Amino acid sequence: MKEAVRQAGVAKHVSCHTLRRSFASHLPEAGYDIGTSRELLGHEDVSTTTICTHVLNEGGRSARGPIDAL
Repeated sequence: MKEAVRQAGVAKHVSCHTLRRSFASHLPEAGYDIGTSRELLGHEDVSTTTICTHVLNEGGRSARGPIDAL
C-alpha cells in the first residue's frame, strides 16, 4: 500500500482503512440505501454503517429520486 501511494504521488497518509472509509462515504452518493451499504461493508449493526457513511450529517441530501440519474 505504501509503495502504491508513493508511486501515485499522494502526499497525505493513506492506508487500507482510508480506502474503506472513502468507499463507505461514497455509497450514499451512488444511491445505495443504508441496508445495502451495511451489507457491503459487513456491519452487523446499521448504526455503525450510519456513522461510516456520514448519513447523519447529510441532512436528507443522500436521498435520490429518478430524475437524479438523468
